[in-house]
Amino acid sequence: MESKDVKILAIVGMAGSGKSTAIDYLTDKKIPKIYFGGIVLKAIEDAGIERTPESEKAFRVKLRAEEGDDFVVKRAIKEAKNLINAGQKRIVLDGLYSWTEYKILRKEWPTEMTVVAITAPKALRRKRLAERKERPFTAQEAADRDVNEIENLEKGGPIAIADYYVDNSGAIEDFKARFAKLIDEIKFLA
Repeated sequence: MESKDVKILAIVGMAGSGKSTAIDYLTDKKIPKIYFGGIVLKAIEDAGIERTPESEKAFRVKLRAEEGDDFVVKRAIKEAKNLINAGQKRIVLDGLYSWTEYKILRKEWPTEMTVVAITAPKALRRKRLAERKERPFTAQEAADRDVNEIENLEKGGPIAIADYYVDNSGAIEDFKARFAKLIDEIKFLA
């Protein structure tokens, strides 16, 4: 069991909801993040494989076959425990996607982890995804990603069972204020 004063915040939400904005708020306050996608990218880099969408997909399949479907969350837990053992008391998880990952994390940290879902209407999320600078999506790519995340990654479970929800359907400043208020209310930074 981890120390009572350790707090882990998992940010969940569909693509384009505003998860990165929420996470940036915390990393700007020097809270370390564990980026689940970065775990795969680091493994690809360590293996000396050139990063392309095809190579990333093939490597994820290979890792799942070798280490199990829960390989990312197992590596994330190890990374978090290393941070905790080094004295870190606050950690943000970026990329909790699946119900399986949620259950593993909840078992590992039954009271230390809080899940916050960032929500926004589908049409607005798709507009944001089309307009973003890095990896913009067409409307069809965004729709396909939503279906993949719901059907294949079981992303709906962690969103549905989140401890708190923050709406991001208005101005960015309003969202940041609502998110900051929640962080204060749950005393994550305290």
